[in-house]
Amino acid sequence: MPAGFRWWESCPPQCFSKTLIKRRGLSSSPKNVPAVTMKRTGTDNPELRKLIGELKRLGSEKKVPLWQRVAYDLERPSRNRRIVNLSRINRFSKEGETIVVPGKVLGSGTLDHKLTIAAFTFSKGAIEQIEKSNAIALTISDFMKQDIKGKRVRIVG
Repeated sequence: MPAGFRWWESCPPQCFSKTLIKRRGLSSSPKNVPAVTMKRTGTDNPELRKLIGELKRLGSEKKVPLWQRVAYDLERPSRNRRIVNLSRINRFSKEGETIVVPGKVLGSGTLDHKLTIAAFTFSKGAIEQIEKSNAIALTISDFMKQDIKGKRVRIVG
């Protein structure tokens, strides 16, 4: 390489990261290179966006922290959203309790007692297992219409 060659002048701004700059021995980002920031996008699912907005509004109007927490959990990226098997719900719940899963419920395992389970989505196997145990499966949007104060409700996941 010729003397005075600056490697960053030949690279587009997207190739710069803190790790790369540290490896090259630079103390800070090169001059005349714009900082690259990642834009937070959120979900593309319009149904989920609407649900998150309703949960936030309901949580602030009625001062119920349960809805604010569920909205916060649903805002997370889909790869970080909660996925819960029925066996875990069965292990951590009691008879007649209400369970909220801000994510998806899967059908692995069985339920030994009657519950009310509210989740964003259910697998087909989960719905079959819930119906066999005489429990109730609700979507979160249906569950929030029941005027819940947040008492005696457990978030699982």
